[in-house]
Amino acid sequence: MGSFVEQVKQAKDNLAPVLPATPLQRNVHLSQQYGAEIYLKREDLTPVRSYKLRGAFNFISKALAAHMGKTKPHFVCASAGNHAQGFAFSCAHFGVHGTIFMPVTTPRQKIDKTKIFGGEFVEVKLTGDIFDQCYAAAQQFCAEQGAHLVPPFDHADIVEGQATIGLEIMEQLEDNAPDMIILPVGGGGLSAGLLQLFREIAPDTEFVFVEPAGAPSLKRSLETQTQLKLDKIDNFVDGAAVAQIGELNFDILKDVPSEHVHLVPENRLCATISSLLNIEGLVLEPAGALSIDMLEDLPAERIAGKNIVCIVSGGNFDFERLPEVKEKAMSYRGLKKYFILRLPQRPGALKDFLNMLGPDDDIARFEYLKKSARNFGTVLLGIETNDPANFQALFDKMAAAGFSYQDITENDLLSSLIV
Repeated sequence: MGSFVEQVKQAKDNLAPVLPATPLQRNVHLSQQYGAEIYLKREDLTPVRSYKLRGAFNFISKALAAHMGKTKPHFVCASAGNHAQGFAFSCAHFGVHGTIFMPVTTPRQKIDKTKIFGGEFVEVKLTGDIFDQCYAAAQQFCAEQGAHLVPPFDHADIVEGQATIGLEIMEQLEDNAPDMIILPVGGGGLSAGLLQLFREIAPDTEFVFVEPAGAPSLKRSLETQTQLKLDKIDNFVDGAAVAQIGELNFDILKDVPSEHVHLVPENRLCATISSLLNIEGLVLEPAGALSIDMLEDLPAERIAGKNIVCIVSGGNFDFERLPEVKEKAMSYRGLKKYFILRLPQRPGALKDFLNMLGPDDDIARFEYLKKSARNFGTVLLGIETNDPANFQALFDKMAAAGFSYQDITENDLLSSLIV
């Protein structure tokens, strides 16, 4: 067995017929904004709109080579998203049969896209409400049928495949290694692959790892120096929301200082997604925008004048989620708030409140929560505006008039129940 670099080069050669190098684009807007040379590695432009194709293709390619002259194995995966699509594409390319286990709750759009990529070679089985149930069903199927499970991230062949991104970056920069690579972390396959590769070919390149604040599996594992499994995660950033970092991947990443792993709040990420769509015309899934969002947290003196590569991991954005993204983005920017208002039950009270609104304030939600109250009516209010300062002006007027209210915008539990 050769060195890791040699293995990654072989994986890249195997990928070449189906995946030409994805673009490495200098982004003018971000470069000017941050005073650095910001390059975007556009993994959202692979045939399946994510980097996951690389690992799945490499795994299946090597498995078939190992079975040369024998009956082709039956492949299996469990996934609700990008891994399933990369797997399906690979099965169709090699002409092998695969079974994909997806949770029953998977959006129809993702199921349909997976079937299109796999065609006659894949069968989709909807099993369980959550991924863990789906994964258990895939494992049981493999045990009963003697099939090959293609894991989403925790395998050497997957890690090698994801690392091909690094070789492309070096070629595209004409072997001038970037000063910094910023990349998202989910199960750790991409992170482990790129870190292992650059340790050999460009050890001075700095790595910045980014996780969603609601799923900090790598950061917590590094802090405790154990492969920690989180009790609860927020699935909003579904492409990177993993409860436990891969075992092999953590073994590669375990010496990374925990402070090199940064957490991005979901609301701020939505603001970044919205800006990229409006300014750049980039349609990115939440995980795909993590590395770009992270630029905001890096001190100016740390990145000034440097060559920085942001890994844009995927663009499989379900537009049915756009209202949720807009809602979270406006909340982060302070342009939308929800609050509970105790409205006096007297003639003219509502009119008095409406007169307090400024010319740029708009009522997005108005709902009586308690309709039978004698003295006060409890109202759920959603207000949108174009300047965060407008809310303080409104609250000052409400306080002066004796109107009682409670801001619930940041109360995740309460707002999730009634908003």
